[in-house]
Amino acid sequence: MRSLSRSQPVHTATSTGPAGRFFRREPAPVGRYRTVGYRVATAAIVAEAGVGGVWDLARIPFVTDVVTHLGYPRYFLVLLGAWKIPAAIVLAAPRLPLCKEWAYAGTFFVYTGAIASHLITGYARAEVAVLSAMTLLTVTSWALRPADRCLPGRQPLRMRS
Repeated sequence: MRSLSRSQPVHTATSTGPAGRFFRREPAPVGRYRTVGYRVATAAIVAEAGVGGVWDLARIPFVTDVVTHLGYPRYFLVLLGAWKIPAAIVLAAPRLPLCKEWAYAGTFFVYTGAIASHLITGYARAEVAVLSAMTLLTVTSWALRPADRCLPGRQPLRMRS
């Protein structure tokens, strides 16, 4: 009779032996999901800020109608557009941590201000969902940014593993 303490290890579907690698899937590292989440959220914010800034500066009729219905003067589009384009450039560029903090704050204020304006005036309330999603993407991009895109001495939010 064989002793249990001297027996050979049994290879199962979850073991790391040659047969186990076909059945067991290693979990992806958290860092990979973090990087993908950051890039997707940042790409959406950069695209919206860039395109929105150009539309604001061009004063296309659709944007002008929305702004006037919300009660803002037309020249407000020039102010928004003049700051959205640099924000998009800074968020897309590596480094520049202090400028990134300002760009994140600016986009957050633009989206939350637009949400408040739509809710107060009652105009185009369906856009509140889109603006809320953009606000969430801004916060997600800010929270998941890599350490080299943060101010010195401050680290991005860390997830528990």
